[in-house]
Amino acid sequence: MPHQPPPHYISDEPALSRLCDQLASCARLGIDTEFIGEESFVPRLELIQLSTADLQVVLDFPALQQTRALPRLWEIICSTKIEKVVHAGRQDLELLATHMGQLPRPFFDTQIAAAMLGYGAQIAYAQLVQRTQGARLEKSHTFTNWSQRPLSHDQIAYALADVRYLLPIHDELLRRLHSLGRLAWVQEEFDRLGALVVEREQTSRERYQRIRGWDSLKPRQAAVLRELTAWRETEARRRNVPRGRVLRDEVLLQVARQAPKHQADLREIRGFPPQEVARSGEAILTVIAQALTLPASEWPDVPRDRKPEPESAGQFELLQATLKARAAALGIAPTLLATAGDLQKIVDERAAGNTPTVPLLEGWRRTIAGDLILSVLEGRTALRITADTGQVTFYQDGDKSS
Repeated sequence: MPHQPPPHYISDEPALSRLCDQLASCARLGIDTEFIGEESFVPRLELIQLSTADLQVVLDFPALQQTRALPRLWEIICSTKIEKVVHAGRQDLELLATHMGQLPRPFFDTQIAAAMLGYGAQIAYAQLVQRTQGARLEKSHTFTNWSQRPLSHDQIAYALADVRYLLPIHDELLRRLHSLGRLAWVQEEFDRLGALVVEREQTSRERYQRIRGWDSLKPRQAAVLRELTAWRETEARRRNVPRGRVLRDEVLLQVARQAPKHQADLREIRGFPPQEVARSGEAILTVIAQALTLPASEWPDVPRDRKPEPESAGQFELLQATLKARAAALGIAPTLLATAGDLQKIVDERAAGNTPTVPLLEGWRRTIAGDLILSVLEGRTALRITADTGQVTFYQDGDKSS
């Protein structure tokens, strides 16, 4: 007997057209995707899972991508009248934006919202389902190959589960955000995420800063790394292969340090693929030579790796204690407010007479914690530890309590 997919598995144009008729009037749409990212620069979209109050479906994207009904689906997903609900949705949003040519707005990310409510900085979907809905999700297909066809009924059921609870979770999180007055906080974070997705192409020249060890380079070497990384980005996209398939990060770092002038020098660098020397050696040498001619004013600003002064270290620990106490009072993870690097940057920049630019000193973070951090750093607010409970409270001159 031939394999018969279930009715909620959409793989042909008539079924997709009927689905679009159903979705056209919905107010909310739960969305998830399954993709394969190991073999291509842009991950290969395999499934799109959608849910409304009345249905959950799985769309076989390879079977549908040439259909005349697909543009209508994109139009529905991009409709500003429909709120899109995702969980940890940055990759899903990036991938959909690549195919649709625009970011689907408005959207609501349940992981971000949950972080505002004390569920932890990056709670997994299965944990959030269990804690808010009391349901347990199977994890048997976490590492499944979504490109294989036909998909089993178990695989389809697993994919459906990823959107089945999105809207009920959305309801619960919205209720709690509203009761705590944190809807503005979460919207600010959605706007920040949207900006990151939209600007991902524009910031490709800054990708070198994601390479571990880049800040150990001298500024001129960092300029070489920046230009090489931008070249790799373009080349990987052109070939549609992962970045590491062109050159691995650690190889780029060594090339930037050594700034070779000849192909023979490239061959002597450990890990540099011989076939890449033959294929792109001259292009790479040209990029290096051009980077070396850049004036010092165009070199990257490499952070100085220095030990903080003793008083600076004490200030950092004071701010860390302040942050943890404030986060505990709010019932959220400290890392949602600021990282250790953010706190150290505040201390260092203010000691140098500069105005620090970190998320903690912007928007809702500044309102609930950033101004307090500055007040503590400037000596206007002090910390008090209650002896019997160990609770940290804050007070200013003249205050008996806070």
